[in-house]
Amino acid sequence: MSPPFFIRGLDPAQTRAAAPALADVLLDCVRGGASVSFMADTTEADALAFWTGVADAADGRAVLVAEDADGIFGVVEVIPAGPPNQPHRADIAKMLVHRRGRRRGVAAALLTAAESAARDMGKWLLVLDTVSGGDAERLYARQGWTPVGAIPDYALTPDGALCSTTVFYKRLAP
Repeated sequence: MSPPFFIRGLDPAQTRAAAPALADVLLDCVRGGASVSFMADTTEADALAFWTGVADAADGRAVLVAEDADGIFGVVEVIPAGPPNQPHRADIAKMLVHRRGRRRGVAAALLTAAESAARDMGKWLLVLDTVSGGDAERLYARQGWTPVGAIPDYALTPDGALCSTTVFYKRLAP
C-alpha cells in the first residue's frame, strides 16, 4: 500500500522556499522523458531558476503541490489568463509528478485541486496542452476534459525528438 499524500497550495514565499524540491520534481520528469518545456541538458540551476521565476511571477497564479512524508513529489499551476477579454479563463501548467509518486492517483488529485483553485479565482474555463498519446492525455480525458485537437510537431521531447501536443479545455460548473 502506498503511503498517504496530501495536496496544498503554496504562496509565493513558500514556492520560493520549495524551489529546490520543485526543481527535483521537474528534473526527474525531464530525465524520465517528459516533454515539459525542458531538454535533457537541463541543469539543477536551470530548474531552480524556473521555479524562482514562478515564485516571482506576481500574476495571481496558484501553485499546488502533492506531498508525503518524504516531501514534495508533485506540482501543478493554475495561471490566470492575462488579456482583459478573458477574465473567466486560466491555464493549467506544469502538471508534474516525480516517478516515485506515480500510479497513486496523484495527478488526478492535483488536477481536481487545480480545478477547485480555479473556481476560487473565479475562473470557469480552463485550457491545457499535453503530449499526444501519453498517460496525461488519457488522464485528462478520464477527468472530463474535452480534446480540441492535436498539433503535430509542436515541441521536442528532452532527447530532441519532435512530438505532437493535444489541446484540452474544461468548462467548470459555476
